[in-house]
Amino acid sequence: MNSGGSRERVLGRVRRALADVPHDDPPYERAVARDYAREHGRRTVAETVELLAENLAEYRAIVHRCADGELPGLLARLLASHGSRSVVVPPGLPAEWLGAVDATRVHDVAASTPQELDRVDSVVTGCAVAVAETGTIVLDGSSGQGRRRITLVPDHHICVVRVPDQVVSAVSQALGRLDPTRPSTWISGPSATSDIELDRVEGVHGPRTLEVVLVGR
Repeated sequence: MNSGGSRERVLGRVRRALADVPHDDPPYERAVARDYAREHGRRTVAETVELLAENLAEYRAIVHRCADGELPGLLARLLASHGSRSVVVPPGLPAEWLGAVDATRVHDVAASTPQELDRVDSVVTGCAVAVAETGTIVLDGSSGQGRRRITLVPDHHICVVRVPDQVVSAVSQALGRLDPTRPSTWISGPSATSDIELDRVEGVHGPRTLEVVLVGR
């Protein structure tokens, strides 16, 4: 297939469809009404966090809670209970988070191959934002989160969410916090798929185990 010719055919159809649009027609960002609900119902901060925890668990993520000062000890216990001898550390992850961890640190570098990452037991990251109504954590590759592949290849992912600063009610609110120029990964529970008989298999397209730590002040 001639890709150049296909492109011109598609653009030609677009031009014909737009031929009768007035030159003074309002631009898209003004033409589309933005008066829809930004969240479903009214909740307090505490209720929003509770909803996040409930929906994370509904998606089979394992939810933990702790105070800020308890985080290093909790991460050490979670990695030890999983039998993790190695852990991927993304750039910018606070050093104190893994201060009590005995596992070997594997730094997130561009040269790492999928095979090398597959041999790592766990990965610990922060997140960009968490959505209560959908039980979703969002990563955008910024400080403390690393490259997308480090959260897709290792079999065990621990994600730290700061409460309530990083928690929002709805997807529309999450989008308002994200930089549209950065790649984002939206995670609702551990990776899973089902065959035609609806037999669920976890760990096919990402971590088999997702643990989310809600850290309060």
